[in-house]
Amino acid sequence: MRIKLIAVDIDGTLLNPQNDLTAPTITAIQAATAAGIKVVLCTGRPLSGVQPYLNALKIQGEDQYAITYNGALVQTVAGRVLASQALTYNDYVDLEAFARKAQVHFHVVTPKHLYTADRDISRYTVKESQLVHLPLRFREAAQMDPQLLMPTAVFIDEIAKIDALRLPQALTNRFYVVRTDPHFIEVMNPKTSKGNALRELADHLHLPLTAVMALGDQDNDLPMITTAGLGVAMGNANDRVKAAADVTTLTNAADGVAAAIYKYALNPDLA
Repeated sequence: MRIKLIAVDIDGTLLNPQNDLTAPTITAIQAATAAGIKVVLCTGRPLSGVQPYLNALKIQGEDQYAITYNGALVQTVAGRVLASQALTYNDYVDLEAFARKAQVHFHVVTPKHLYTADRDISRYTVKESQLVHLPLRFREAAQMDPQLLMPTAVFIDEIAKIDALRLPQALTNRFYVVRTDPHFIEVMNPKTSKGNALRELADHLHLPLTAVMALGDQDNDLPMITTAGLGVAMGNANDRVKAAADVTTLTNAADGVAAAIYKYALNPDLA
């Protein structure tokens, strides 16, 4: 079956090692959208952190989509939420208490702000706020609004501290926990994954999963790699992703996304 939806991770996949969106990748994605193929950015970032790339790719409007917060939200690129899996306030309280006990920095990401209860704010939290274009707010746990939509929580610190961090089984059983960067571990609703979100979006669009291609490089991409009819590992992907994927494309330094789009979506008869 022809590919009608392409799900693309951002960091390490869409972007090259310098975190740039290259001209060949832009050209390939625009060729796919011109051919009527939905190109959906699937990322751990909030929509605000995706918007610059959507603008560069000219992916706009209520009939275009993004999967954000590692699958916690399925949205139109205009911001309308189609499906969500979020943490509760009680989840936040328990995770923040564990972070204080473990002496590791912690924050939560909401659609409008990034919140931390750390008086000594981590420089990595500040960097993340800038990266995803969300204002940073200090709030003690007791001051947090219980009604806030909190798609993801993040333990964030020096690599050695994150390497050494061991979440108790009570938390790992309760949440979806995934390390998406050397400096942080993300914690989400247990129903959250890029795979579940991709399945929900395909259902919304009345597309069979056999018409879906997904590209990624890290463990948080595994659920969508195995959910899509065609799972594509980047050449720079880790070994687990390569083992789970149907095929491997070039690295993100060699415009692997563009190569996969031309080979499997635009010219499938030549693949």
